[in-house]
Amino acid sequence: MVENNVLAEKSIEFAIRIVNCYKYLTKQKHETVMSKQVLRSGTSIGANVHEAIYAQSKADFVNKMNISMKEAGETSYWLTILHRTEYIDTEMYNSIDSDLKEILRIIASTIKTSKGNEQQNA
Repeated sequence: MVENNVLAEKSIEFAIRIVNCYKYLTKQKHETVMSKQVLRSGTSIGANVHEAIYAQSKADFVNKMNISMKEAGETSYWLTILHRTEYIDTEMYNSIDSDLKEILRIIASTIKTSKGNEQQNA
């Protein structure tokens, strides 16, 4: 099921970008505190998406997707701080942020659709 899931694949690719960003921040910029925060939240998005795929119920699925959305919001915060403190440049920030916004749109749409289906089945 995961192989054909666009959101699952995009969240994996995003996590890889975040891991690479973390490596850059720690090795090149010697930044360890904020980089760990963005690593944790940025990789958690995909972990929760993958948990949602194997959810035990529709409610569990929606809950995991909501957690993914919250982690994406936190990731956005840390990326903004890293950018405004000049640990990452505008090009890197815009590129990662663009991917994050796309993932957020897909998550929001998925939650909306799932809740709509839930209400139709009630």
